[in-house]
Amino acid sequence: MISTRCSLSLSYKPPTVSLLHASLFTISIITHLSIPHLTLSNSPPPQLTKMPPPLTTFKALSFDCYGTLIDWETGLTTDLTPITSQLPPSHPLNATPLSAVQRFDDHQCHIWETQPTLPYNLALSECFRLLAREANVPIEETDALNAGTGPGRWSPFPDTIPALQTLAKHYKLIILSNVNDDNIASTIDNSLEGKVKFDAVYTAQKIGSYKPSLSNFEYLFEHAKEELGVDKEKGELLHVARSLTADHIPAKKVGLRSVFIARGGTDPKNYGTGGNLEELSREGKVGFEWTFETLGDFAKEVERQFAELEKERK
Repeated sequence: MISTRCSLSLSYKPPTVSLLHASLFTISIITHLSIPHLTLSNSPPPQLTKMPPPLTTFKALSFDCYGTLIDWETGLTTDLTPITSQLPPSHPLNATPLSAVQRFDDHQCHIWETQPTLPYNLALSECFRLLAREANVPIEETDALNAGTGPGRWSPFPDTIPALQTLAKHYKLIILSNVNDDNIASTIDNSLEGKVKFDAVYTAQKIGSYKPSLSNFEYLFEHAKEELGVDKEKGELLHVARSLTADHIPAKKVGLRSVFIARGGTDPKNYGTGGNLEELSREGKVGFEWTFETLGDFAKEVERQFAELEKERK
């Protein structure tokens, strides 16, 4: 038994046309059965050494996008207002600023695992309809379709663009995201203002499955090596993400070193949809070796280490 939001669960309950009891919207992490993921080998995953290497030893960074680079919780909260604005403050979906987002995420994780090839924009629209149905409120179909284009409109965190520009001086940059191709293109061209060049972009639409499936990470390793000359087995790849369940749990399973960009996620009241840090750490499910509050903080440490390395070489 593990605690994680994005695993198919016996506790997941599809929506009904009536108002759901408040217990369906419990904000705490749901405990349920895990689903085994595909691995390419029967061998155990490689073990990480106790002491992490200097950040200067990596050649490439792979990023989760939404939640790490893009403020998806704020963006999605706005996109859900056609539903939540029709509900009284006492309704479970309005219990906390993230209540509706967390219940939406329950539906999303269910769809990811039961319909892994469904493009993300269609999955978002369907989750919007499911949430409205269980809240028993009428919606316009245009609002559901609007939710499907949300990722391409959501704003980056204030530190994202300058941090990525700094990191691009030292590493190849890769996106590994549970998104469709149109939305990620809009994010790069519009939300990030075309100011950051990514060396590779791997989406769920291209891969045919959603994280936390290990297939997504195997795809990353294979294509990063073939296309960019970056070999994960030689310790050349570092994963950077906020989501514990979608990124850090599978990263540990496959022996991929990772950086936790907390964005408030070390505080229980800010756990949001990324997972319960205290529980997952206690259970040994995550193994990230660096923690930074923001991507900007991470970029500053990278700059510091490369500057120290340059001094040593002189």
